[in-house]
Amino acid sequence: MSATSLRGLKPALRPDAEALTKAPPAPFWLSTHAKAEWKRIMPQLIARRIITRADLAGVEAYCSAAGICRQLEEERRAAGGMIDKTAFGIWNRAAQTARQLASEYGLTPTSRARIGSAEPEDADADDPLAV
Repeated sequence: MSATSLRGLKPALRPDAEALTKAPPAPFWLSTHAKAEWKRIMPQLIARRIITRADLAGVEAYCSAAGICRQLEEERRAAGGMIDKTAFGIWNRAAQTARQLASEYGLTPTSRARIGSAEPEDADADDPLAV
């Protein structure tokens, strides 16, 4: 397979030998909404053994972006549902960033499928139909 045919394909996420086994507390500088997202996703990341200490800055960025979206939506609702063009632009960029980062950490259906598609190294040993 040529290098150009791999363009756009992401490798399957696999458990990491240095994966965290316990969720660290949410960083104090995160907003209330971002901390809520941290508490929501951390158990999943820990259970899948794909998050290491080196990944925490990316997870913080994801939670911050998701928190911005929630904060702006809360402010929009409080303003009677009015959509401010500037706030929508910020929301849109934060949502895009959150989606991209969520994909990196297996927090989307497609990226979770990549985790599940990773075959064990000895998959053929248990497969009676393997040739």
